[in-house]
Amino acid sequence: MKSPGLILFLAVGLLGCTKDSVVTAPPLPPPTVNSDKGTVHFPTNAPQLASIAVQTAQPRTLAVTHVTGRLYWDDEKTVRIFTPVAGRVIALRAELGQTITNRTPLAEIDSPDFGQALANARTAVGNLAAAQKVYARSQELLQHGAAAEKDVEAAQAAYVAAVAERDRAEAVLANYGGSDKSTNSVYILRSPLAGVLVEKNITPGQELRADLMLANAPNLYAPSFVVSDPTTLWLQLDVAESDLTSLQKGERLQISTAALPDRVFDGVVDNIGDTMDPTTRTIKVRGLVSNPDKLLKAEMYVMADVVMNTIQTDKATVQIPAEAVFMQNNQYYVFVEQTSGQFQRQLVKIGAEQDGKVPIFDGIAAGQKVVTEGCLLLESLLESTDKS
Repeated sequence: MKSPGLILFLAVGLLGCTKDSVVTAPPLPPPTVNSDKGTVHFPTNAPQLASIAVQTAQPRTLAVTHVTGRLYWDDEKTVRIFTPVAGRVIALRAELGQTITNRTPLAEIDSPDFGQALANARTAVGNLAAAQKVYARSQELLQHGAAAEKDVEAAQAAYVAAVAERDRAEAVLANYGGSDKSTNSVYILRSPLAGVLVEKNITPGQELRADLMLANAPNLYAPSFVVSDPTTLWLQLDVAESDLTSLQKGERLQISTAALPDRVFDGVVDNIGDTMDPTTRTIKVRGLVSNPDKLLKAEMYVMADVVMNTIQTDKATVQIPAEAVFMQNNQYYVFVEQTSGQFQRQLVKIGAEQDGKVPIFDGIAAGQKVVTEGCLLLESLLESTDKS
């Protein structure tokens, strides 16, 4: 059994050995800051690096993103058909969704207006025949000395007037789509354009008036039929004023809709408006959308992205996360990672933010890594050096 004194001696000896054996790690050197060059260099394994995150600048491929648009019929391939005569609908000759050719009958209308035009044309044809006979007879009598020359001249004037009246009456009838060979007063409303019957607003027995088409207001009077080509649609976009410089005619469109989340439809910028809405500060842009499968519908709301053309892409414009950009003295800057642990402040020229991304027109090239978290830390280190 060991004595208490020996135990105390051994304990003190062990404590002394433990204290001498602990090796304290040398402190890490502080980051190297060069305020003139705007650089901050951290040593390897510096704890500050854990609070700094970087992302790679990506080439910018979209000029305008996620703009809400509305689809509507292509007016260059659409006809809204009104009746040119008053009357009562007695039969419909076409159904919705039917393929329509030029001059396809759409409806039959019992029309007193058409009947009157037909009667006028027939009467004019009969009057012309009678005037022609009188003129020919007067010429024969004049040759035999049985008629005065003034009678021949009068007959000739009547004949010329009858020809003019016949031409006028037949032109009116032809404008309605009829001829003096028609046998009744039933007017056939036909399509002047080939396509698909996409809208029908009349029913059998309905009374129609030709003068209502002059209102040209859908809330007052809708067209009887609408024939269009649904494989091509127009798209209206309201683009912000700040995006106008990034938009050019002919740029491609990528269209998506919530109704078809797995499909992307192709389009092209067809026209850029010349007038800005003073209230919303937007410009109306028209796009032409290809719809070969007829999946998109008129009056459907969609989202559109404008794809930059090759000329714009060649300018090496890039986009970076918006949180990478900060302002100092009314100028925009980012921090670029030069090497591992070394960062440099860089002056940049930016565009309008879209969907959390900022386009960079000058100062950053594609492939460079920019700081997205820790910009304030790096900037504070530069400022502290400036003050010292």
